[in-house]
Amino acid sequence: MEISAQLVKELRERTGAGIMDCRKALVESEGSIARAEALLREKGMRGPKDPTRETNQGLVEFYRHANGQLGAIVELLCETDFVSRTEDFGNLAREIALHIAAANPLYREQSAIPADVVARERAAIAEQLRLTGTTEADIETELPGRVENWVKEVALLDQPYVRDPKRSIRQLILEVGAKTGENVRVGRFARFKIGE
Repeated sequence: MEISAQLVKELRERTGAGIMDCRKALVESEGSIARAEALLREKGMRGPKDPTRETNQGLVEFYRHANGQLGAIVELLCETDFVSRTEDFGNLAREIALHIAAANPLYREQSAIPADVVARERAAIAEQLRLTGTTEADIETELPGRVENWVKEVALLDQPYVRDPKRSIRQLILEVGAKTGENVRVGRFARFKIGE
């Protein structure tokens, strides 16, 4: 059975398991995400044990650019203080703070973007396409992809990681979650630039 990259990606995002482990589980389960997830869990390759468990431990990390004109702060959360003191967790927090300073996300994730903001951006993109002479049929075809690209620009978890654009911030978090066996998530964050 041929397993699509999209299916592997979806299973990876749900479980935090490695790409090859996801592919093997999907082949074994004949393409069923639910069965593949169960197989990974049986083999101990699942990321966080229970995504509903509280994340009330963690740390606050700062990044300040060398010239002192730009900085960011992030609250990275996990389930236990033990994990919050690990090197992997601390490195992740530093990398996310650096990423926030460089990429300037406005929201944590797509679901945090208010519906009226998405509607305004959708209308603005449609108007830009009209001004370039794009037909209404082509606008309807192009609009979802353009809105999705905009979300990747403003939603932290969907942004391509600045040091490795093939990976998203969500993937970085899932990898550490899989390694520690805990839920890891971004709480609050802020970016500061002199003059802005």
